[in-house]
Amino acid sequence: MGSIDITTTLASLPDDFDWGFATASYQIEGGVAEGGRGPCIWDTFCHLEPTRTKGANADVACDHYRRYEEDFDLLQKYGAPSYRFSLSWSRIIPIGGRNDPINEAGIDFYNRLIDALLARDIVPWVTLHHWDLPLGIHDRYGGWLNVEESQADFEHFARLCYERFGDRVKHWITLNEPWIISVFGYSSGINAPGRSSTNPEASEGDSTREPWTVGKALIMSHARAVNVYNKEFRQTQKGVIGISLNGDYYEPWDASEPKDTEAAERRMQFHIGWFANPIFLKQDYPECMRQQLGDRLPTFSADDMAILQEAETDFYGMNYYTGQFARHISGPADQNDFKGNVDELQDDKEGRPVGTKSGLGWLRSCPDLFRKHLTRVYRLYGKPIYITENGCPCPGEATMTREESVQDTYRQQYFADHLDAICKSISEDGSDIKGYLAWSLMDNLEWSDGYGPRFGVTFTDYNTLERTPKQSALLLGKMIESRKKSAVQASQ
Repeated sequence: MGSIDITTTLASLPDDFDWGFATASYQIEGGVAEGGRGPCIWDTFCHLEPTRTKGANADVACDHYRRYEEDFDLLQKYGAPSYRFSLSWSRIIPIGGRNDPINEAGIDFYNRLIDALLARDIVPWVTLHHWDLPLGIHDRYGGWLNVEESQADFEHFARLCYERFGDRVKHWITLNEPWIISVFGYSSGINAPGRSSTNPEASEGDSTREPWTVGKALIMSHARAVNVYNKEFRQTQKGVIGISLNGDYYEPWDASEPKDTEAAERRMQFHIGWFANPIFLKQDYPECMRQQLGDRLPTFSADDMAILQEAETDFYGMNYYTGQFARHISGPADQNDFKGNVDELQDDKEGRPVGTKSGLGWLRSCPDLFRKHLTRVYRLYGKPIYITENGCPCPGEATMTREESVQDTYRQQYFADHLDAICKSISEDGSDIKGYLAWSLMDNLEWSDGYGPRFGVTFTDYNTLERTPKQSALLLGKMIESRKKSAVQASQ
């Protein structure tokens, strides 16, 4: 295995196209009981017996809490102009609530991170919330299950972050993947807080209603955080604010079957429209959700809609990894269904795979569907797109040695193919795509999958915590530069 040819005949990235790498606080920081940090729901979830995270926890993780200077030296070595990271809410407000004490040591920690990035001329992209809800407010009132309390507490947390960091942070993301929070946390229960009425490992929850309640809490929390920024900070701080939504692209399982074509679109409405329609179009949930879910889907009051109407979000943060086929299901939807009454498959009716296999069963490389996804989202929602996550583990990488892992040809090809998809969506489809933040800077805790899958461009030895750059880390910047418009002009 070796490096790939990074050259391309496609060159349509704008000269100011931004790029870098992304992480999340809980997956890399460690130091869970240090510096005044309070517990979050993942701390509890990772220590359940029997384990629901393959025996893994984030007590130490990658020890970024102590090693951030070393990690930022790597970013500088890779030539990355930007870096996306998230704040641990419970490191800043240990209990989490709007009337609870602030932890100045936690704020100092993030000030040091931000200043260390700026000292290296790396632009900080800050995600306010990446799944690690403070345990204190989860225990106090149910966390996201309490729509009114949670959005008020999140608004307070957002305002505090703007106040303390917004003089230097100009790129904000309110929430990471509200679909995952809602569905994996409160329907399937495979993520913290692990609530579910369908998962035998869960002891409490209602999969028929809770994910939809949580979804509304997250939508309103985003809107409240945007409004605070726009009203109180934008004029002086002059930053931008968005949200990162995950979603696969779906093709019909049987291209000649209209019901499968409808199923593919319906699946994407349940995946993306659930959040993007209220946030970007400032309207109710997709009609197909209303039809299937009925009164289980919360309504937006007149006051809610006024908040949503006022919340002007600057960009669409896209987290994309793979595509799938959708096949319609005959008959009524199950009460626990969150997909839009469809089957998800990786091969179509003719047995053709959606893409090449990666190191995880659910993730196939299908850059042609990435292009369709980019173009669909831009045409529907009309906002500039930043890809805020995209990446993969190589086939077999979970059991590779360090020497094998750094020769990450599959990842290099994945990056190159997906960058070409961006070029096509821009040049041929007219999409406005502003940047690309690859997932992830380093191998880390992959949530309920533990420390098996390796998404990093840096190999992490979990015994010694030594970091080793993989070939993709050093090539991504060259791939992007070769795809910029100026690269064509320079060669002419």
